[in-house]
Amino acid sequence: MTYELWYWNGIPGRGEFVRLALEAGGIEYRDCAREKGGESSLLMNDLRKNRKYPPFAPPYLVADDMVVSQTPAILLFLGERHGLAPEGTKARIWVHQLQLTIADLVVEAHDTHHPIASGMYYEEQRDEALRRAPDFRENRLPKFLGYFEAVLTQHEGWLVEGHKWSYADLSLFQVLDGLQFAFPQRMSHLAQHYQHVMALHERVAALPELQGYLSSDRRLPFGDGLFRHYPELDAA
Repeated sequence: MTYELWYWNGIPGRGEFVRLALEAGGIEYRDCAREKGGESSLLMNDLRKNRKYPPFAPPYLVADDMVVSQTPAILLFLGERHGLAPEGTKARIWVHQLQLTIADLVVEAHDTHHPIASGMYYEEQRDEALRRAPDFRENRLPKFLGYFEAVLTQHEGWLVEGHKWSYADLSLFQVLDGLQFAFPQRMSHLAQHYQHVMALHERVAALPELQGYLSSDRRLPFGDGLFRHYPELDAA
């Protein structure tokens, strides 16, 4: 079957975590909101459909008569159905737990530039962002990276011991890509302290399954969205 992925056109956002899993898994899908010029109305019209189990917001995946929303839930579903996570309850829940931790990191990274409200412009909350960003750079970011470094130190290259890459490895790659875009000075400084984490980033970037996608224009660049580069929020 061919899945329907619905997410906003023009930004990688949370939809990119799903795209990476679909692409690396060789899974057929339609990136629906990008098919006809990317009109927002396409997504909004589908989102408003009268469904018994409606999604709250994109990204969501339409699979036959089922709609799966929330990025970790979509990846849990794809991981089990397409072998993007190991078999067995213990291992599947472990990968899901990693994905939820990654989701927490994504929220904190986003909130450095939008600490008051997502619906406000950055310029309307710049002073608050200047107060928020140092704590993220100096305290929260090392805490998250240190956690994943500790996990990878105990395993053989990937986040799940004895398994190939999982969707959590792909998602950690995406977060690291975003952090390097948003905080290039800080990430350059931290890279030497988290060598296993940075090695995983390089390992995912070199996956044969992803080469076609990563080099194509289907891989959307950062800019607006979750990860944004404001020089005043970055420092070594």
